[in-house]
Amino acid sequence: MLNEVIAQMQKHNSILTKYACKDEEAIYLFERDEDIRSSFFRDIDRVLYSLAFIRLQDKTQVFSYTEHDHISKRMIHVQFVSKIARTIGRALGLNEDLIEAAALGHDLGHVPFGHVGERILNDISLKNNEGFFNHNIESARVLMNIENYGKGLNVSVQVLDAIICHNGEIAQGIYKPRPKTKEEFLKEYNATYKDKTLLTKLEPMTLEGCVVRVSDLIAYIGRDLDDAIRLKKIKREDIPESITKILGSTTKEIVNVCINDIVMNSYNKNYIKLSDNIYNAIEELKKYNYTNIYNNSESAKTKTELEHKFNILFKTYIKDIENNNENSPIIKSYLNNMCKEYFNNNTKERIVLDYIAGMTDDYFLKEYERINKND
Repeated sequence: MLNEVIAQMQKHNSILTKYACKDEEAIYLFERDEDIRSSFFRDIDRVLYSLAFIRLQDKTQVFSYTEHDHISKRMIHVQFVSKIARTIGRALGLNEDLIEAAALGHDLGHVPFGHVGERILNDISLKNNEGFFNHNIESARVLMNIENYGKGLNVSVQVLDAIICHNGEIAQGIYKPRPKTKEEFLKEYNATYKDKTLLTKLEPMTLEGCVVRVSDLIAYIGRDLDDAIRLKKIKREDIPESITKILGSTTKEIVNVCINDIVMNSYNKNYIKLSDNIYNAIEELKKYNYTNIYNNSESAKTKTELEHKFNILFKTYIKDIENNNENSPIIKSYLNNMCKEYFNNNTKERIVLDYIAGMTDDYFLKEYERINKND
């Protein structure tokens, strides 16, 4: 009976196309314990039940310091990416389990206060000789080295690779997978801390990873428009007609147009492709969003204040570790719950970077107030 159940769980492999990544192709960093779940299906559970995933509900997507109930948080964004990617994946006969695991996990390493916070933490990381800090690399690190009390969750290399390669900030007309071994993945992952340009060159090892990458782009360019309009940052009628006549002006329209275009241009192909007119319209919309939304999402004053707060937290936690301050949350609530290997294998600077990166917006602000009050 057990074998029949396992066969039922893996039945979807029989309808996947020749370009899909099958469950039996899953690569793991460590030996995997077998159960009734197929490889990538279990990876979904690993991501979904992680503590980092729970914290996405209070992490900025674009707009911080807003109490509006209908403005996206990071938790909503990853679910949008998952649904868009699974729609494309199902239409193209790809492995939806691999897609869902990577989509839900792609932003686990995002820091509080979105890309503004990420840029600040990157500066801190570089000043302290810890290399470049990128949220997609940290997302894989969360799964490999931080979750499960610092032991990691043994998620498949294909999922980890799709996560580090998800860079939705870079639009492409065509996405082609590049097969990799476990060793090649680890080499790329480690090199990103030292090579600033490598992040723009990473290519997913599976077609599913390509789908997640383009879906991240589709998910945010439309939804961020709607959020900006709700907050009265822009007006819908201000969006250039050269964009709206091709993509539409709402999330629903943009997502629908892009998905259909990808499916029609990628069906039964070993690549993911956007038609030229859709790709060009996406590039124009992305530039419009950067000029009118992202570059203005936080005021110069707010950015300066956040930079100050990030640096205060970093310096305070470094001192707390050096002085073994057992009343400090980084020791009491974090390091005391981590395995010895995590503490022994990482510098105090890397530990603090991990700790701050994992914070929600609210916890970050509460910690700053606590530290500021004590000073």
